[in-house]
Amino acid sequence: MTITPRHLHDFLGTWSLDRRIEQADGQTGHFIGQARWTPQGEGALYAEAGQLTLDGHPPMQAERRYRWGADMTVWFEDGRFFHAVPPQGGDSAHWCAPDEYEVRYEFGDWPKFRVTWQVRGPRKSYRMTGLYQPLSTECR
Repeated sequence: MTITPRHLHDFLGTWSLDRRIEQADGQTGHFIGQARWTPQGEGALYAEAGQLTLDGHPPMQAERRYRWGADMTVWFEDGRFFHAVPPQGGDSAHWCAPDEYEVRYEFGDWPKFRVTWQVRGPRKSYRMTGLYQPLSTECR
């Protein structure tokens, strides 16, 4: 299967986000919300917001932000490099001592796409899978 390479402009707009979290100890979490890529300079601001439910806890509001470069690199808000998104999908990683973050982007069902994080280490151990679906006509 040939997958069309993605570019930053493909993500611009608002997406629904449904994310499942599976801790190594069996506890689970579920995030339902929206993600939005907004043009900013030559890149974009990524912002997600929604409701996070974790086993044994009441639902809570959750949000996060990153900056995406035109070259599909992802940066924390404070300017530190996070990881690079492979344009055709595939694997990338981030080391945050002492834990390792591995990510897989799946673009084969575009414009829906899946992002799966596997986190391993002495402090954190979980798998987190998010499904993105376009909500606005800006999304390609």
